[in-house]
Amino acid sequence: MPKVVITAKINTVGPHNQIFKDNGFEELHTPATCDPFVEDQLIALAKDCEATLAGSEAYTPRVIQSLPKLRAIVRAGVGFDAVNLSACDKASIPVCTTPGVNHHAVAEHAIALLMAIARGFPELDRKVRQNRWDRKPYPRVMGKTIGLIGLGRIGQATAWRAAGLGMKVIAFEPYPVRDFIQQFNIELVDLDSLVARSDFISLHCPMLQENHHLINRERIAKMKRGVMIVNTARGPLIDETALYEGLTSGQVAAAGLDVFENEPLPLSSPLLKLDNLLLAGHVAGLDNESAHDTSKMCAEIIVGLHQGRWPHGCVQNLHGVSGWKW
Repeated sequence: MPKVVITAKINTVGPHNQIFKDNGFEELHTPATCDPFVEDQLIALAKDCEATLAGSEAYTPRVIQSLPKLRAIVRAGVGFDAVNLSACDKASIPVCTTPGVNHHAVAEHAIALLMAIARGFPELDRKVRQNRWDRKPYPRVMGKTIGLIGLGRIGQATAWRAAGLGMKVIAFEPYPVRDFIQQFNIELVDLDSLVARSDFISLHCPMLQENHHLINRERIAKMKRGVMIVNTARGPLIDETALYEGLTSGQVAAAGLDVFENEPLPLSSPLLKLDNLLLAGHVAGLDNESAHDTSKMCAEIIVGLHQGRWPHGCVQNLHGVSGWKW
């Protein structure tokens, strides 16, 4: 009986349970005492498993080398930057993602962060709890320009929601879908123009090597004073030291972050001391519908691989490989 360990933050009970049961898989869940973000604990957790239904924990070369039974890593979501693809290539382990199941959840989360920081949260909430009834105006979102860095599924889902709020949408996207651009009257611009013109900036691009610290001290300096930034993509897209400086100087009026350079965010992070920063713990892609669809798709991919079905469009490595077997 093949074993699959579930480290992703999905519901314990869901469609994946029946799929695994019907196909002879044994499920192992991450105990409360285990932290899969710690290499040794992840290795101990997965050492007897053939597959992982993975979250955003790091699959380093050491982790891969320490798991000789592992045959598949299926990530609950679309990001895979925490997985060392070269090590997985050497071990013939396919790394799969679940595209198309959580883009609406992420887009809603991005808009929720944007609206919250635009209207002064979390600071307003904290003031009321301190019996401080300060009144001051905040900028209206309608009529403002939002710059979207990345216009894939999630960027598009965010774009039409922003357009519905009456915002002017500009975007940086090397491979745009032209019909979508025309439908929602989106202006394509280069990255320097986007950071210079935007009142709000929302990140929706992948964590590629060339995107590391895409938002850095130099780009923040080129932004409008009082810009607001939302990141629901990947933490290392933003230089957190530069962002902290921008938030404390007023160059950046506020930010909403769901992702961080190091996760979980260390309690020693100076970001935690800021009132103009709204935080969430890498949960943007998680709503009831996406949780159901993601767990179902993950289980179907794992079972399919075991039965010899290759999940085209979901595998992020082993390019050009044929004849792969479990």
